[in-house]
Amino acid sequence: MSIRVTLVQHRFPVGDIDGNVEKILQFSQQAIEQKADIVVFPELTLTGYPPEDLLLRPSLGKRISDALKQIFDAKLPIAILFGYPQREDGKLYNKAMVVDHGQVIADYRKQHLPNYQVFDEKRYFQKGADTCVFEFKGAQIALSICEDIWYDGPARRAYEAGAQINLNINGSPYSIDRSRERYQQVKHIVSQWPMTMLYVNHVGGQDELVFDGGSFVVNPDAQVAVSMPLFEESLQTVTLEQLDGQWRVQEEAHAKELSVESALYEALKMGLADYVNRNGFPGVVLGMSGGIDSALSAAIAVDALGADRVMGVMMPYHYTAKMSIEDAEAEAALLGIRYELLPIGEPFEAAQAVLKPAFGDKGVDVTEQNMQSRMRGLFLMALSNKLGYMVLTTGNKSEMAVGYATLYGDMCGGYNALKDVPKTWVYKLSRWRNEQGLVIPERVITRPPSAELAPDQLDEDSLPPYDILDELIERYVECDESLDTILAAGFNEEDARRVIRLIDINEYKRRQAPEGVRISKRGFGRDRRYPITQGWKPGV
Repeated sequence: MSIRVTLVQHRFPVGDIDGNVEKILQFSQQAIEQKADIVVFPELTLTGYPPEDLLLRPSLGKRISDALKQIFDAKLPIAILFGYPQREDGKLYNKAMVVDHGQVIADYRKQHLPNYQVFDEKRYFQKGADTCVFEFKGAQIALSICEDIWYDGPARRAYEAGAQINLNINGSPYSIDRSRERYQQVKHIVSQWPMTMLYVNHVGGQDELVFDGGSFVVNPDAQVAVSMPLFEESLQTVTLEQLDGQWRVQEEAHAKELSVESALYEALKMGLADYVNRNGFPGVVLGMSGGIDSALSAAIAVDALGADRVMGVMMPYHYTAKMSIEDAEAEAALLGIRYELLPIGEPFEAAQAVLKPAFGDKGVDVTEQNMQSRMRGLFLMALSNKLGYMVLTTGNKSEMAVGYATLYGDMCGGYNALKDVPKTWVYKLSRWRNEQGLVIPERVITRPPSAELAPDQLDEDSLPPYDILDELIERYVECDESLDTILAAGFNEEDARRVIRLIDINEYKRRQAPEGVRISKRGFGRDRRYPITQGWKPGV
């Protein structure tokens, strides 16, 4: 006996219910052509994931009912498993349904609702309580949704109810090392309650989140039998055969493994591409300073969108080094993008003259540095308005953490591919990208970083070295370590206190920062919500 299952990891855009129904029917037809018995789609297929407050719209119920009717009326000769939201007795549930030849043969409510990091499901959904195991072609099949497999209860109860196969549909976003964690958890579940687990995930960018696909199958012996590509839309049909009372995949198929650097770069590309394309921008424009952040951002933009959709602008002032102008031009040439040189000296000095009476006898300070940055932001936004291009900002996580960025200046823009990328990773990714083909002049990578807003300015004049800074940020922001714990790890007290204070007092800037790709387990976005006005002491 055998069962052929098609796994679908694809883009199901949030809110596009009609389009997502069309995709379900289209891919189901492809699965039929591959002689599949059942086709499996990811979590909340109909609405996309995460739909957020679209779930609160009064018209949601009718839209879902209309979508289900389309699927029922198609009466396709295949079983279709998909995710959807549905309100029952005034309560909204995150559900999975199996439709076979237009008839519902299984329906399941998600039991565990994640409410941490980027997840906020308890805001919308009620949790289910019932196990769902149904018979299909001689096999006992359980349904589960995403978070359910991170707890032992749902799998144990399904196994006790006789399940031999577990179909698990997911909306699991990317973060560094996440795919390994998924494998480990599913192996843990299967090793205790031997079932074949089929894990199907979304793929594509959704605002700050990137879904990396990477669907897979684990046999009852806890070995990965099938792995699908990361960051690629893909369909794969597998055959489960019954042997010695167990259903398992005999013919293994494994996608190419990606290095940490390669996977991270793909996440940044996908996040940017889907944001720009789904929001209808013809391209992006970014400031090219001759520094490493703008260089890497430009490379990601070209790889994501194509050189013809990227414009780089160098906006020098008196403090801009000659090498910075040379390197920005060189990189633009390597990437093949449109490049403009727009000096800001004359307009900046005109602005100074206008402000001089109001400034009175106050001396030059950081105000003039910020004015330079804001003048550049003015130019970029003017180009955006005139050409329709979205401004791509280029600040990294290290800078955003400590406020080493100018509101309405270098923070000005619509999206930031590097928002959650620490400076040390900017260097790693730049070197990795050059190994694939030279796009960043070597001098950009090796020269000391500088904002070039004052004479002979270097970043490390006012910040700890980036390897120390990034570890402090990781400990305080991502790991929630206290100052006492950080000092016990051997960090310099003056550095630690200063960095923590900078992180705390710059929350107001981060609230006004553009959206950006999340790649860590705790980025500056939807999963870190700190008050701007607060009197918290960081000592414990």
